[in-house]
Amino acid sequence: MTLAEKTLTTRLDELRGDAPTSRHNARTIAALTANPGCARRALLDAAAVDKTVIAQELGFPPKFGQSPFAITRGNSFEAMVKSHGCAELLRLLREELGLTIPEVGYHDLETVGDNATNSVRYQRTKQLLGQALSSGQGTMFDHPMLRLEIAGATAYLEPDVVALQIGGLFHVVEIKSFAIVDGQADPAQVASAARQSAVYVLAMRELLRELGQPPELVAHNSILVCARDFTNRPTAALVDLRKQLAVIGRQLSRLTSIDTLLDLVPPGATFTPGAGLSDTVAAIPSRYAPDCMSSCELAFACRSEARTHGSVDTLGRGVCDDLGGIDNLDTVLALADGTLDPGPEHADIAEMLRRARALRLEVAR
Repeated sequence: MTLAEKTLTTRLDELRGDAPTSRHNARTIAALTANPGCARRALLDAAAVDKTVIAQELGFPPKFGQSPFAITRGNSFEAMVKSHGCAELLRLLREELGLTIPEVGYHDLETVGDNATNSVRYQRTKQLLGQALSSGQGTMFDHPMLRLEIAGATAYLEPDVVALQIGGLFHVVEIKSFAIVDGQADPAQVASAARQSAVYVLAMRELLRELGQPPELVAHNSILVCARDFTNRPTAALVDLRKQLAVIGRQLSRLTSIDTLLDLVPPGATFTPGAGLSDTVAAIPSRYAPDCMSSCELAFACRSEARTHGSVDTLGRGVCDDLGGIDNLDTVLALADGTLDPGPEHADIAEMLRRARALRLEVAR
């Protein structure tokens, strides 16, 4: 760890204070890249703060999340697919995808001896993948530890996936318990799994760069393993991630540096639950959008704040784009009813609002 990284880590540890922790994962990174302008989420995730606890402390507990039944079913399905050194997964790849996989070398990287720290597991993962590339030995790597730079801060990723080497290319395997019925699955769930897989592919490509190897040795196709026809029997399919890799990679490169965002925090403030928490959170700007309701634990708190301040963000990004930079609902309403004269830059928008208001009044008669 460099001195700069150590300093940043120390500052983030201080900012987290005594708040419960919840580290980055592929889902949080994918959600962050979907809303890269939200400094609040970026700082909370970088400091590894459990946003669910923060939302509860603020009085806006999240109203979504997996049911205990779904979590249990998902864990059971994954354990079955990966039992006996991923024997069932190997059968799927050979019989259903027709992949030519000879002898299999299996490595479980969940711990290294008795050491389960992130840095040790990452170094062991790096060592084994490097050996596999040079010798061709080693096929399956269960629970590899990866890492990715998120706005200048290092995030460790602990995927419950397998890094699979086939013909010199590594493939990310994502195991999900949702159903594929007659070859069709819920598009939203497949899209979510694809975004998570893309984050893992990016992290594995970074690891290969550190090894001095071409990142293209990690395939742009992931292998999605799901339940067949609502049973507990698995099936597998290839998923093309090129679009997700391009989008997430571009968004990660555009994130504001965590060092810069830390300057927004008042001196001495922390995310420790207690009397000062709401002031600390309020000091860090959010960028609420209706899409946040399905991906961020703080969405209800940020929506309430946006409504209180009359922000047009509550109307969605499409409406915000149409309003051309006008950010307050009172201004929009005043332009619409003619009580506010527009500046030259908003003349066309004011005309559009007044026409819309006239039509609405006519329909309401």
